[in-house]
Amino acid sequence: MKILRTDSADSDFKDLVRLLDADLAVRNGDDHAFFSQFNKIDMIRNCVVIYVENIPAACGAFKKWDDSTAEIKRMYTHPDFRKRGLATVIVRELEIWAKELNYTSAILETSLQQNEAISVYEKSGYRRIPNYGQYIGVDKSVCYEKVL
Repeated sequence: MKILRTDSADSDFKDLVRLLDADLAVRNGDDHAFFSQFNKIDMIRNCVVIYVENIPAACGAFKKWDDSTAEIKRMYTHPDFRKRGLATVIVRELEIWAKELNYTSAILETSLQQNEAISVYEKSGYRRIPNYGQYIGVDKSVCYEKVL
């Protein structure tokens, strides 16, 4: 396994995000347009791609939320590589990188339908918080935070 720190211009990151978006379109159904407006990848500086035997297998990213908080975005593991703990590795690498950049906490939003993601975040020490920002009042969203 190889972990690459990159940015959103990386072609492997873009390919994985396209697969993520296709998956979310099915999961989110009629709500997909609402959620997708918050998931643009233009100019994300902090992206991670995991390679398994030189194949891009999983990705994630974070963006600045405020001066002390990073928002984790675009988490995805290709179906061929699920159940191997790669999402946990991605989360941990994003947290380390965010700490290196002096962020003291991380937040994220996911859908209530993303049981796998919720499990990864809770096992990684994230605690549920009230929905923040654009997710306030969105019943299908769940938000989490972790002190880094």
